[in-house]
Amino acid sequence: MTRSPALRTALATLVAGALLSTAACGMNAAPDDVKEARRTGRVAGAITFRTLQLKPVYTSYVQGVIDAFEAKYPEVKVRWEDVPGDGYNEKLVADARAGALPDVVNLSTDSFQLLGDRGMLADVAALDGQVAEEYVPGAWEQFKLPGRGEGVFAYPWYVTPEILTYNEELFARAGLDPARPPTTVEQFFDCAERIAARSGGRYAAFMADPKGRLPGDWQKMGVPILDADGSAFTFDTAKAVEWVERMKDLYAKGAMPKESLLKADDINQLYGSGKLVFGPGSPGFVKDIRRNAPQVYAHTRVAGAVTGTLGHIGIYAQSLGIRKDTEHPDAAAEFAKWVTNGPNQVAFARKATIYPSNARGLTDPYFADRGDGKDAETVARAIGAEQLRSADLDANTPVQWTNQVGDAVVREMQRAIQGESDPKAAVRKAQEEANKLLADAANR
Repeated sequence: MTRSPALRTALATLVAGALLSTAACGMNAAPDDVKEARRTGRVAGAITFRTLQLKPVYTSYVQGVIDAFEAKYPEVKVRWEDVPGDGYNEKLVADARAGALPDVVNLSTDSFQLLGDRGMLADVAALDGQVAEEYVPGAWEQFKLPGRGEGVFAYPWYVTPEILTYNEELFARAGLDPARPPTTVEQFFDCAERIAARSGGRYAAFMADPKGRLPGDWQKMGVPILDADGSAFTFDTAKAVEWVERMKDLYAKGAMPKESLLKADDINQLYGSGKLVFGPGSPGFVKDIRRNAPQVYAHTRVAGAVTGTLGHIGIYAQSLGIRKDTEHPDAAAEFAKWVTNGPNQVAFARKATIYPSNARGLTDPYFADRGDGKDAETVARAIGAEQLRSADLDANTPVQWTNQVGDAVVREMQRAIQGESDPKAAVRKAQEEANKLLADAANR
């Protein structure tokens, strides 16, 4: 889901805690030779279902979904386990090494990458060839893997699309028209420049943290991140250099809080105190501001996500993977489809600020209601759903852009934005570092 902090924080109430880099987990095994289970046509057996930090807030909802499934399939027994977000990837690695992965497991984008890239998840497209049509196409496509053809390695679960959130009062003070928010990265930077010039330092436009903007900004600007077969990074382009030069200029002019370049400030606190024009691009953030800063919420407006030449929007997606060698593939697959069906996802979305990946669920009138058009949270829900139905969805971060790669690129960008290195040289060095890490990963 893009993998910007904005979208990462979109599900903060559901998925707290930092996720570790795949390399840091130290998982070396690549069990592509694990025998893949085949369906028999009999939905039966005892399966384990692991979720990520849904108890206790969503205990009643999840247990209700399980109870209804067991009533429909009396020969299946589901054992539900819920684990904390902290150390989740480490636990997955340990379980994988011990041959103890759950039959059905809740995966974040990072977790999916960790297990899927190492051949530990069943191809759900092969388990059920007709299931693709049940999901929003863009969400379904998120769970393909480079070099694995048309295989899909997890059922899409709940998703959060990127939107634009902004303080219309501060926006107008800068001489900008609140009815015409930016729609491209370049326009976004133009607005930031105007805000820096007019605010007199009283407020800033957006957070500087490059980790929150890359590679999403580059993708939106048409910068090629990878070559055709995904074996090498190719972002060392004039357009990427242009991005760095613009960020450097805006940073110097005060468009971003200085301290936000090197550390992750609390963007909710800054926005909620009226010191930031653009908030995180997530519907969940709007709900938080309504609760914690009603005076700023009154001036908060929402719009479609900033896109670019490709017209993509970022999403953050949770999924359900099936253990590749599960003893009960029929029960596991049917249960994963049950959890992710339209009615169950809509019921979940009414309890949390999330959206269904299920195409039927997304047609529920709940997601089309804009109310009187004045309540930001209601409008945000409708805008997010419209984008999920119509836009090209993009997880923004390709699986090759690991946390290590991201950190290496960000270090070079931070130096360039502060004026400590030349932007062109910084982009070139960042690509060299990224390709070295990619090659090291391929040789492990």
